[in-house]
Amino acid sequence: MATFFGEVLSVYSRAVEEDDDELDDENEEDEQIRREIEEKREVYIEWYPDVTQSVSSGNCTLQCSDLIIAVGPNASGFLSAYVLNTESWDAVGHVSLWNEKSRCTSRQPPLPGEPACRFYRHRDNPSVLMCQSTCYVAEDQLFQWADKVFGSLLNRGLNVMVLSDSPVAEYKTPDYLYGSAVPFLRSLKSSAFKDQALCPALEQPNILTGLPAAVLSHCQVHRIPAVLYQCYTDVIGPDTVTMETYKPALTSLSKLVKLEPCPSADALRRFAKVSEAQSNLYT
Repeated sequence: MATFFGEVLSVYSRAVEEDDDELDDENEEDEQIRREIEEKREVYIEWYPDVTQSVSSGNCTLQCSDLIIAVGPNASGFLSAYVLNTESWDAVGHVSLWNEKSRCTSRQPPLPGEPACRFYRHRDNPSVLMCQSTCYVAEDQLFQWADKVFGSLLNRGLNVMVLSDSPVAEYKTPDYLYGSAVPFLRSLKSSAFKDQALCPALEQPNILTGLPAAVLSHCQVHRIPAVLYQCYTDVIGPDTVTMETYKPALTSLSKLVKLEPCPSADALRRFAKVSEAQSNLYT
């Protein structure tokens, strides 16, 4: 069939069509792998039978007036030694997740001493909840964690306190830090928190990262009163001196949470590691 000068004819190539088919197959395979990874890295909140009836999927029915979240070995050890060891607290749930550093995927309650994220409720005042997090939460799971935890709670009348650990090497200051000044607390709060913080505010250019930052950001966006107390310490593992640094932070909750002023040596020994002298050429 004759064509006029300048007409553009469509040229079809079997090789191009085969390449397109292979590309579509690769895209479908990549999409399937991506979905499997997302499902594997999903964050789940496992509530125990005591509260399952009051927490249904998609409904915020669990009443909570005060939520205390401890992130890190020293913050979690402080709650164990000074709070959970003295009051009547019941385990009511835990977070189930999987990532490169955490394998908290079991739907069953985690074993004692195992890195996990546990929830406790006060037996006499069920509106007070505590959360101990000693497992690693990956960056892509932080939003899920905050969204699902707070999605199970009634935000009306909710107050949040976060206790977190951080190495003093990450603290930025133009002044020299004397050894006697470590450990120390710094605070950050959401705009809805109107009370006075019990320690100096975190100075710029210091920033928060990880789960504490995700929780405080969620509270800021949803206008939930929240205050965070970050402890900077020069000790890698949990120790009694760093744990005691958190005691002033809970003075504002003295009517709700009873602190053990002087835990026994056995109680502290369970949650703190005794520092040993490093071996050298002469020992």
